[in-house]
Amino acid sequence: MGKQIYLLKKDGSLEPLRESPYMSEEDFQILLEQYPDLLAGDQIDEDNPRRWLLISREVGIPSEYDEAARWSLDHLFLDQDGIPTLVEVKRSSDTRIRREVVGQMLDYAANAVMYWPIETIRAKFEAYCEQHDIDPINQVLRLLNSGEGDGALVEEFWDKVATNLRAGKIRLVFVADEIPQELKRIVEFLNTQMNPAEVLAVEVKQFVGEGIRTLVPKVIGQTAGADRKKRPSGGKRWDEVSFITTLRAQRGDREAEVAKRILEWAKVHMPSIWWGQGKKYGGFIPGIDHKGEWHQLIEVWTNGYVELQFQYMKTKSPPFDKRGSRLEFLRRCNEISGVNIPEEAVEKRPSIPLSVLVNKEALEQFLSVLEWAVGEILSN
Repeated sequence: MGKQIYLLKKDGSLEPLRESPYMSEEDFQILLEQYPDLLAGDQIDEDNPRRWLLISREVGIPSEYDEAARWSLDHLFLDQDGIPTLVEVKRSSDTRIRREVVGQMLDYAANAVMYWPIETIRAKFEAYCEQHDIDPINQVLRLLNSGEGDGALVEEFWDKVATNLRAGKIRLVFVADEIPQELKRIVEFLNTQMNPAEVLAVEVKQFVGEGIRTLVPKVIGQTAGADRKKRPSGGKRWDEVSFITTLRAQRGDREAEVAKRILEWAKVHMPSIWWGQGKKYGGFIPGIDHKGEWHQLIEVWTNGYVELQFQYMKTKSPPFDKRGSRLEFLRRCNEISGVNIPEEAVEKRPSIPLSVLVNKEALEQFLSVLEWAVGEILSN
């Protein structure tokens, strides 16, 4: 016999509600679709409870850019901060919940971050809304606790989702009627080690009585160590002042001036600038929006390097999705004195030391390469 909880009725009597399994995994998934609050956003973040926007059920995830989906995620949600939340639902009777589901979820996460364009997620959401006769704009505004008609706020929200995806700031959630001990240990370990990603499990027990059904969610995986990692002291994002001050202290005035010059260039040519939240190193990524897609070329770090973002460029629209265009970008960079990056790096994120760009001619040549690249993006 399963565990019991008790309902105290108005007449003073107690009615036992007995723990009961879900009829099927499909029933469990439908329940979560209808009642996203079962993800227990108040337990995930007590200070700022998470609210949920369902993008869709059965969301496809590819393993290569521009290819058909290889996997199907049970549910994709976004919270009010635009953090993609990947949810897999299993009943405790499914033996895969012990280990196999963990590898499956990590596959989903690694490939979603790499191969999910924001346009795909948004289109999936809008298709779901159309299917259920829902206004997608008002759905987002309700998530944000905002009034109707604020289109700019909606666009800002989707930009935030794209930024979180690029940074790997996602949440992985295993949902079951009972989370086995082996999975609890794995989830706690992963949640402590993975940053900025968050890994949690939510146990949703069902208790049934005479005409009464009670659902009791419980979040598993949060530890004091993981909480400290996910919440940098003060929770402050890097900005121009803190970035340049730290870079100057760590790398000296000359490299700080190089970074300032790159930032000044970016404010004109790639003005959509994302600032990181790293505890050890700060970084910023200049970006440009073109035809509904956010493009990035470089990231500048307080450790004294400029990272070329080939690994992300190849997942975007033309021209730099093509290897030949990335090779041309690389060739132009290699013409700068002191830069010698191998061809195979056009699939990765190679770096150029800021010290190389201290030379005024080298810096201007590098900015010319970036300006050429921006022109190539805008011409497509």
